[in-house]
Amino acid sequence: MNKIKCECGHINPEGTVLCEACGKPVEENQHIDGNDDKKLLNMRYDGSARRSQTFKKSLIDKIWGFFSSVKVGVWLIVLTLVASIFGTIFPQEQFIPQDAVSRDPAIFYEDRYGIFGLIYYQLGFHHMYSSLWFIILIALIGVSLVICSLDRFIPLFRALRNQKPKKHKKFLSKQRLYSESSNVDDADIDKLVKNLKKSRYKITEEDGHVLAEKGRFSRWGPYVNHIGLIIILIAAILRSTPIMFSEDYMWVREGEQRVIPGTNNKYYIENKDFILETQNANDERFQEASLEEEIPVNYQTDVVIYEAKNADVVGAEPELEPILTYSIQMNNPAKFDKYTLYQQGYQLNEFKNMSFKIHETDDEKEESLGNFTIDLTNPESVYELDSGFRVELTNYYPDYIMTENGNPASETDHPRNPAFVVTVYPPDSDEGEVSFLGIGKNIDATGENEYKVAIEDVEFRDVSGIAISSDRTLPFFILGATIFMIGVIQGMYWQHRRVWINRDKDGSLLLAAHTNKNWYGIKRDIEKAIEGTNVSMARDQQELDE
Repeated sequence: MNKIKCECGHINPEGTVLCEACGKPVEENQHIDGNDDKKLLNMRYDGSARRSQTFKKSLIDKIWGFFSSVKVGVWLIVLTLVASIFGTIFPQEQFIPQDAVSRDPAIFYEDRYGIFGLIYYQLGFHHMYSSLWFIILIALIGVSLVICSLDRFIPLFRALRNQKPKKHKKFLSKQRLYSESSNVDDADIDKLVKNLKKSRYKITEEDGHVLAEKGRFSRWGPYVNHIGLIIILIAAILRSTPIMFSEDYMWVREGEQRVIPGTNNKYYIENKDFILETQNANDERFQEASLEEEIPVNYQTDVVIYEAKNADVVGAEPELEPILTYSIQMNNPAKFDKYTLYQQGYQLNEFKNMSFKIHETDDEKEESLGNFTIDLTNPESVYELDSGFRVELTNYYPDYIMTENGNPASETDHPRNPAFVVTVYPPDSDEGEVSFLGIGKNIDATGENEYKVAIEDVEFRDVSGIAISSDRTLPFFILGATIFMIGVIQGMYWQHRRVWINRDKDGSLLLAAHTNKNWYGIKRDIEKAIEGTNVSMARDQQELDE
């Protein structure tokens, strides 16, 4: 690496624009920051050498230079935002409604949204946020942030760490605020320095030259922002892993106790009651509206959450201890351990039990010869009746449909349209009679049955759709957002102000000042500092040029 030696004797790294010691412009390198024709110095990074603008030969240099560009970072962010917009046109795969006719993405998107849904699915937008290319795009933004930060932070840190009070006259005269004063004695300088101290400037002196500085920490605000953003991006990538984020869905029926999926059999839920409240017809808010359907105003599930104390023991009956009793409502989830339960759906009047009676086919009064009840969630295979009849449940279709081939099948495992094939054995007989039973269906398989099975009673219950979410990335998002806001406040409400006071060779006093923003503020500081002295007020050379 070529070194650049300044006339002051300091050796600067290749690519340096302003000497790190005296600040004199390095003429052959001023083109790096576009200073060729500018009267005022470009003080970004105090003229220190940036790797991206110095080394451009090797592949690593080119990659570094590419990702250190702010434009590249902005375009990566724009591409990510556009991709995110496309990801919200239709629901993502994990948000396909639980009551959809088919939850198979290949069928759902085309069936629900037509040709646009089919294109959406074929392009892979249905699982965009967990796709490899989207995660890579997020990672590239993180790489860009890291390289952009390092490319600028390191030279700035190096330049500000060892600032020299004594500066070259060319450095001072090309600052925006600059003045030369004659007939200034040591008392004027002492008073000037004292006034600057009152304004909370940190004073550094060297051989009669003075540097007054305050608010340097504000320069690190953008880099603190970048740290916060990098943490947020890491959290976004971790959120795509099942260890850090999981989301499941379950149907739990009234009176039912089930293990909560995704908890390794450690937690159970019991649905005590489901409550649905609709709008009151007398409510004045609905008087002028003609509503064809009742609108729910509240639906909630009263639950009890249990913890299995022996969840690690294989095959053992769970020893459940209640840890939470809660009413889950929309926007009012239940939270325990690292899990959150949301009320996300419901089904009213699902079949729970169906009671049947047996009577003789020719009996017009249909006097019962025996009764039995089928639990539609957990049916038995054989029912022994007190009257001596025996009923075998040959086939059970919880959600009965007839296929295109004319064969009976069940569309889902939920008892929404139950149908049965039963075989009835009379007392002391091994010859059974087969019947097909369903809602509005009672079919004699042979047409010669002596006994008929008829529906006697039906019991219903409501079902709650509960979404289970476990998000371990939330602390990282909160940490990243907090650090980001600290950086915003740090860079927004404070400014890095510097005032150089040097003695020229002819004895005149050179005063120059620079700030990264709020020039009015630093002008006011100088005006107060020079009161009662012979020091001339620094002129704004940018305004003079205009």
